[in-house]
Amino acid sequence: MLEGSSVIGGRNGKAGDDNDLNRDVRVDGRRLLDRLEELAGIGPIDGGGSCRLALTDDDRLGRDLLVTWMKDLGLTVTIDVVGNITGTWEVGAGAPVMTGSHIDTVRTGGRYDGNLGVLAGLEVIESLMAAGVRPRRPIAVTVFSNEEGARFQPDMLGSLVYVGGLGVEQALSTLAIDGPSYGDELGRIGYAGTVPCPGPAPHAFVELHIEQGPVLEREGFRFGAVTGVQGISWQEVTIEGQSNHAGTTPMSMRRDPALVAARLTVFLRELAERMGGDQVCTVGRIEVVPNLINVVPRSATLTLDVRNTDEKLLKAAEAEIDGFIEQIAADENVTISRRQLARFEPVEFDPRVVDSVERAITGRGHSVRRLPSGAGHDAQMLARVCPTAMIFTPSHLGISHNPAEHTDDADLVEGTQLLLDVMLDLLDTEFTPSSAESPTRSLT
Repeated sequence: MLEGSSVIGGRNGKAGDDNDLNRDVRVDGRRLLDRLEELAGIGPIDGGGSCRLALTDDDRLGRDLLVTWMKDLGLTVTIDVVGNITGTWEVGAGAPVMTGSHIDTVRTGGRYDGNLGVLAGLEVIESLMAAGVRPRRPIAVTVFSNEEGARFQPDMLGSLVYVGGLGVEQALSTLAIDGPSYGDELGRIGYAGTVPCPGPAPHAFVELHIEQGPVLEREGFRFGAVTGVQGISWQEVTIEGQSNHAGTTPMSMRRDPALVAARLTVFLRELAERMGGDQVCTVGRIEVVPNLINVVPRSATLTLDVRNTDEKLLKAAEAEIDGFIEQIAADENVTISRRQLARFEPVEFDPRVVDSVERAITGRGHSVRRLPSGAGHDAQMLARVCPTAMIFTPSHLGISHNPAEHTDDADLVEGTQLLLDVMLDLLDTEFTPSSAESPTRSLT
């Protein structure tokens, strides 16, 4: 042991009152915010956001920066075969308590989505080192590849492969929306690692993330203990009709894919409103060919994003959408084909880790809101192999995937402090193998 250091784990530690000791270890807020600012400067876009699509040159620069920071801390850095980067503080024995998230963004990304979870993990490790604390277990922070799914689908690809939910070869052969394969791009940017997947299961996993929704701010809570993640169904729908002259083709004789796409979009909105509760439906992308003002389109391709916290209700929504598509194809004399992009059942996080998050929040004098996540996260994949939960910080006006994404500095820093508290609490917590749930996956 280093002179003057304390060997601690979680609430079962033997070095005095661990809860009091934990409260003495403070994160360096200025260091955290400076790193967030520096990472946001890679791939900057108007409005203060960032664009670092997965496996692009800007993603490579962001990865290079993270690896540099990990090595500066003396962490053992490993890169696996799908490009997930893990920095491990090799102290103690056994499987590590892991945290992390992603640094890839959507095209119109903010500066906190994913980035906060990764940089907060680094800050936790550096703060513990500076305080002379040596945990009983290793601590690891992982940068998972292609979480957003904005360039390669499915989303959360890196963490899905890490836990064995998607084969390595299938992942590497996945084609980007702009053409090249995942494996080729991974090699091009220099992050085709050699560490095999699936990766080793952590002792526990906890992820800090902005809420990306309005609930915490609207209801007056500063932090959230996340109980699980909504089920997600993504599909691509292609509608084939007849391209024709916009002026000479009677309305009654048209086979118009744009009309069908519009009616399907409206149907999804009405379905979500009718089902209520946690049901949400989104048409996120529409592409019309030939996309000319005076031509009835030949085809329209659109994406459907359907989510619910209840698997039965999610299946019911999918069945209604299937029925509507079949009916409108017949009514409008068009051909409709569909391709499933991703399908994940709802995930419930380990109650003991959720309890740990709640204790950390209330222990620092904050009220806590338990809530599910409406967005997908790497944590939902890790929940397949180890006890897992998440911490949410509020998002101003619920805005995310937008350069206007904002969380107050004080909440970013305090959220990182909560992450430190939870990770220390988990270090000595014993979990039975049955505590990790295994939600199913369906991909085509």
